Amino acid sequence: MIFNPEYECMENEGRKKLQLASLKNLVETLYTRVPFYRKKMDVLGIKPRDIHSLRDIEKLPFTTKDDLRENYPRGLLAAPPDRIVEVHMSSGTTGKPVVDEYTQNDINIWRESMARTMAAAGCTKDDVVQNCYGYGLFTGGPGAHYGALTIGAEVLPMSSGNTARQLMVMQDFGSTMLTCTPSYALYMSEEAADAGIDLHKLPLCKGCFGAEPWSENMRKEIESRYGMKAYDIYGLTEIIGPGVSFECEAQNGLHINEDLFYPEIIDPETGRVLPDGEKGELVFTTLTKDGTPLLRYRTRDITYFMREPCTCGRTTVRMHRLFGRTDDMLIIRGVNIFPSQIEQALIEIEGTEPQYLIVVNRGESRLDEVELQVEVKKDFFSDETKDLEDLRNKIENVMKSKLQITLKVKLVEPKTIERSIGKAKRVIDNRKI
Repeated sequence: MIFNPEYECMENEGRKKLQLASLKNLVETLYTRVPFYRKKMDVLGIKPRDIHSLRDIEKLPFTTKDDLRENYPRGLLAAPPDRIVEVHMSSGTTGKPVVDEYTQNDINIWRESMARTMAAAGCTKDDVVQNCYGYGLFTGGPGAHYGALTIGAEVLPMSSGNTARQLMVMQDFGSTMLTCTPSYALYMSEEAADAGIDLHKLPLCKGCFGAEPWSENMRKEIESRYGMKAYDIYGLTEIIGPGVSFECEAQNGLHINEDLFYPEIIDPETGRVLPDGEKGELVFTTLTKDGTPLLRYRTRDITYFMREPCTCGRTTVRMHRLFGRTDDMLIIRGVNIFPSQIEQALIEIEGTEPQYLIVVNRGESRLDEVELQVEVKKDFFSDETKDLEDLRNKIENVMKSKLQITLKVKLVEPKTIERSIGKAKRVIDNRKI
């Protein structure tokens, strides 16, 4: 279902005109109201009157997460404080939190973008949406909640955790749509199996999963365990929360809400804008936000753009599902590795669970040493040492073939690796300690 055909299926030239008008207004607002941006533009010798085309966005400064932290709590506020109706922020586990402040207009934009997102996954007013994203300052729960309400669906605001209760409600209220992180969806399926619940017999038929990178093979695993279609969605607190981009029924890239968020792909080293199809760092400009609009925000997420026509009828540019983040990327003996690459390869190997942990140490020889802990399926785990040794060797050979590095594989029993009700922790890098 297309929620808003006027904008999602807009002719390209019309969209460009709309984006340019929004960009000009944004630059004028930021230069006038936000000293941080005025100073940045003055250093570059750029004035609002210098923006004549969309290509002129390349003259404008980038914004980074460090900029947001250094301006905590309200240094980037572009609207009068009395117009702010809601505030969200990141956890701030690695420094001061990142703050996003919303006017009522911003909330309306969020509702619209999430309604498009959930409608693309098949959500209608007849659905019962079990929302297991966290509520509170985290944007996941409120974003999915707003989107479902805008469509007119029934919402079960479960938040994350208390999995036994989640499964009870899922059965008793006939949930038809699930929203949570993909890692939590897998965890719930494990708990359901232990409780003797056949998820295939429930009316649950679709889900929107995001907030962490996940592979195509993990999608297949989730779809197999639940008997439903699993859709990838994308967003981040700094831009608006979830709803920046989403998969449609074609599941071939994520449509970006281009009338609301202007996207670019840049070389993460040089900042140069890259052509379509070339992998790089994703950058967004919030074209229509009032509270804390951002100019050319560097997400650190790695992807590329796809502009070929989509069978769903939407004309917006699509981004390939994330390969990882520049700050999640591991450089092992000169080779760039993303955890999602390990996950993609691992799920293809029979006998393993899609649960893993990467531990990186610096050995006595000062070379990087990587241990990959992998859970073995319950029905495969055997006292036969040879069976386990064969599986371990197979995993090591597959990883060396696909990733071009040697990993030491450690097989562990089912449910040994810690589960997460939010974003899964996949890497422990002891080299930084």
